[in-house]
Amino acid sequence: MAAKVFLLSLLLLILCGFLTYLLIAIFMPKTYSLYLNDALAEKAQQFVSRLETVDFDSSGALFDSIIGNPDISTVELIDENGTSIPLPSLQNTYTGSTVILSDHDLGEPTTTQSFDFSFLNDNTQYTLIVYGNAQPVSQIRQSILQTAPLILCLIIILAAVIAFLFSRVVTKPVLTISSVAKNMSQLSLDWDCVENRTDELGVLQKSLNILSRNLSTALSDLQKANSKLQGDIEKEKALEKERMEFFSAVSHELKTPITVIKGQLEGMLLDVGAYRDHKKYLTRSLEVANTMESMVQEILTISRLETSGASIVHSQFDIAQYLKTYLSSTEDLMIRKNLTLHTDIEVPALVLGDSRLLSKVIGNLISNAIFYSPPDNDIYIAAKTQSGKFRFRIENTGVHIPNEDLSKIFEPFYRVDHSRSRQTGGSGLGLYIVQKILKQHGSECNVTNTERGVCFSFLL
Repeated sequence: MAAKVFLLSLLLLILCGFLTYLLIAIFMPKTYSLYLNDALAEKAQQFVSRLETVDFDSSGALFDSIIGNPDISTVELIDENGTSIPLPSLQNTYTGSTVILSDHDLGEPTTTQSFDFSFLNDNTQYTLIVYGNAQPVSQIRQSILQTAPLILCLIIILAAVIAFLFSRVVTKPVLTISSVAKNMSQLSLDWDCVENRTDELGVLQKSLNILSRNLSTALSDLQKANSKLQGDIEKEKALEKERMEFFSAVSHELKTPITVIKGQLEGMLLDVGAYRDHKKYLTRSLEVANTMESMVQEILTISRLETSGASIVHSQFDIAQYLKTYLSSTEDLMIRKNLTLHTDIEVPALVLGDSRLLSKVIGNLISNAIFYSPPDNDIYIAAKTQSGKFRFRIENTGVHIPNEDLSKIFEPFYRVDHSRSRQTGGSGLGLYIVQKILKQHGSECNVTNTERGVCFSFLL
């Protein structure tokens, strides 16, 4: 673009320079010729006025003075009969050129000036013709022709310099704006136009800056929305994967007890071997059915948590009261396993949350500690408010969880070998439900191995 502006400006400047010089060459000689004619007319008029104050015989000195003027080429005196008469001169007779300067030939003498007059005491009418000197006009014309090559070279050089500067001044902001527009097309908005102009280009620069800021804000908001959407999509995929894995685990967990019940019933119907003792195996079938019922209840709880998270009702309640009530209901289980309970419960212990769901969290953690504690061990429970938050901690002794299994303990149907086998009667969903409820309350359950056993804790 700069090269195009430079060439166009150069051509226009050279053309303007040539035209200007041509006009000067044509009209300057003519103008100067007119000036000489005016000056000649003024001098001739003054001369005629002086001639009218003297007689013919006394006019010689005046004619000598006019003829000696360098601006006058020659003078001619004509009587009323049209005859050219000798000039009265105190010197030798003067013979001058009588060539007339025409408007079409600037190299010849200027146009003559003629005046009618009469000498003093003489009624004869004379005509005085004065011819001006055309040499200055001819010299101007020659000077213009001689300096033409130099002037033309100077015009070209000056035009080139002016065109270069003009192209830089004009195209620099345009090129800057073009570069900015190119960056904008590539969504690169880390730039800023310098708003140092007050013309249309300055308005355009200001508009581009405003557009850039608006686009940057819009793109930033769009990127945030895309990131949030991507996060939601990833979260949904993870939840979907979790659901599929959960249902797969449910199918597997339900398949085993159903197979057991089916085998026992078939054996009793066919009176095969030990299955003839119907009472014994009906009792076992009932136990398996109770386990399945418990598992189904847990699955229904999980389903409600996943589909109705928005229905959680937050209210402030005293969780210490529920702790005491639940511990009283598990007293027989602890006596049966000879477990010693140690409590440090703050009364009242106010908690903000869904009382129904948080009570289930407390119940699952306590029942989990009772089920998986070996006989003749201790259970420590602490429930206190610290810095405006409720902290619950339960530790059962005599058993540890392998460190590699700690991160998996809250997965559905996950059981640690031996100490957390199906023989304990658990569904494998208790801790999974605990973690899900706590996450819906903005918290999570932590599990660690201690010197005495295993500790579960959370903070609300």
